[in-house]
Amino acid sequence: MRKIRFAENEFYHLYNRGVDKRTVFLSKDEYDRFVGYLYLMNDERNLRPANYFVGKRPEKIFTSYRRAPIVAIGAYCLMPNHFHILITPLVEGGISKFMHRLQTAYTMFFNEKHHRTGSLFEGTFRARHADEDDYLKYLFSYIHLNPAQLFDNDWEKASNPQLATLSLRVSEYQYSSVGEYITGKFTVTSPQHFPKYFAGKKDMKSFMDSWLKCKREFGEFSEKSV
Repeated sequence: MRKIRFAENEFYHLYNRGVDKRTVFLSKDEYDRFVGYLYLMNDERNLRPANYFVGKRPEKIFTSYRRAPIVAIGAYCLMPNHFHILITPLVEGGISKFMHRLQTAYTMFFNEKHHRTGSLFEGTFRARHADEDDYLKYLFSYIHLNPAQLFDNDWEKASNPQLATLSLRVSEYQYSSVGEYITGKFTVTSPQHFPKYFAGKKDMKSFMDSWLKCKREFGEFSEKSV
């Protein structure tokens, strides 16, 4: 039984990885499909997601009509073998319902594509309550900086010029919500339900640079390795 009880107006860091640490995103279309599900599964209706992908380009998914979202997503990031989501429920039971739909839909898609059966992720999902403002703000950096390790596995020892290049690459990473904050075009995320840490479009880029330079301070809040 999960120890955390999800409550409205509270914030949570959700994460999960592939069973046996396996890679769960093997191609661009798989990343795109999961991001599409982040949008489509967030609806009071129980949609049939496969119907929305037939004959459509990935970007067209985000023009699909949603009646009423059941959660608000503040940040997300997809990595080859795991994902992170910063979330708050908008209705009672919203998080559990959303995550069940999300992981079930993607597992069915992945299994059919790769001719496999069984679980794809390790259990339901892991969750940590962001019950302090400093920790909540930190999560925006922790989640969005996850791709840094893909570009430089030893990035914490990088020089300032290297960090500048790394910051650009992380800010252009396609499979996180950092681009929504930099452009100010929000589709998957709903920042209005979270504290206003980023007043303008340029704020996220500035914070990314600061977070990278202050990387040694990230250990203040420990996160379980995924």
